[in-house]
Amino acid sequence: MSKSVIHTDRAPKAIGTYSQAVKSGTTVYLSGQIPLVPETMEMVSEDFEAQARQVFENVKAVCEAAGGSTNDLTKVNIFLTDLSNFAKVNEIMSQYFKQPYPARAAIGVKELPKGSQIEIDGVMELPE
Repeated sequence: MSKSVIHTDRAPKAIGTYSQAVKSGTTVYLSGQIPLVPETMEMVSEDFEAQARQVFENVKAVCEAAGGSTNDLTKVNIFLTDLSNFAKVNEIMSQYFKQPYPARAAIGVKELPKGSQIEIDGVMELPE
């Protein structure tokens, strides 16, 4: 099965040896997104809610570049430096997804790239 790289200017460019996403068949593997503004590659804000919204916008942009939407995500991993922000993540996530929701893990971590408070990656299954 062939694989192809997914790239969009509507999400932050890769800042290392990885792609924004890779498609293999109808499955798309999204790399972790942090709250960088694509045009400036700077952190959107120090405010957690602003960071979470930016991350979901970045994930949405990559999903759309792959030919799908956030509703095609089957598995999402959310990494948080402060798990007390989990309720806010649920609130914001509900604005980007419709039921049935993807499988999800929320993981507390010590730190994330560039001082981010949140990072999200996922797996998407495109309609055939």
